[in-house]
Amino acid sequence: MSKLTPGDMVLVALFAALSVVAALLFRFFGGMIVPFSLLPFVVLLAGGLLGARLGALSMGVYVLMGLLGIPVFEKPPFGGPAYVFSPTFGFLLGFIAAAFVTGLILQGQRAAGPVRLTLAMLAGVAVIYAVGLPYLYVILNFYMGKSLDIPAVLATGFIPFIGFDLLKAAVAGVLVRMVGARLPRRSNGGTTF
Repeated sequence: MSKLTPGDMVLVALFAALSVVAALLFRFFGGMIVPFSLLPFVVLLAGGLLGARLGALSMGVYVLMGLLGIPVFEKPPFGGPAYVFSPTFGFLLGFIAAAFVTGLILQGQRAAGPVRLTLAMLAGVAVIYAVGLPYLYVILNFYMGKSLDIPAVLATGFIPFIGFDLLKAAVAGVLVRMVGARLPRRSNGGTTF
């Protein structure tokens, strides 16, 4: 694994900061178990523009900041190690994996075609839910003592959000295509800003 260049560090920090902004935008709206968020949009952009390694690293930095106690998450307690017991923490882990998978699918593509780009964005969304929903189920049922079956968990964490997440994926895909076609590629598959 190659070392991070100063440019890599700036890009990772930039997307970690974008993640914080995306989380804070909707912090004060509603008390849903799973809140509406722009984070999936930022995650897909990070994977698509930075590549698998740097995209995942930027989301990892965001999650680590929150676990260290910086109040960067969207739901109370907004940060700290206890957040791992939050029902939505699995989605945060899914963001790291989704940025990696999205970047991996697009790796080495100067200007990915619409099919590959669509596949990458859909795969990223699928990974977020594949990690987040089981975690939501486990925390709600076994830690919080609620009795929610799988359809109830889907009604809580999937059905209200999938349409919006597909829209975010489409917009992210368009932006990745527009920006990615104009920027030179890096050796790690990401773009150079």
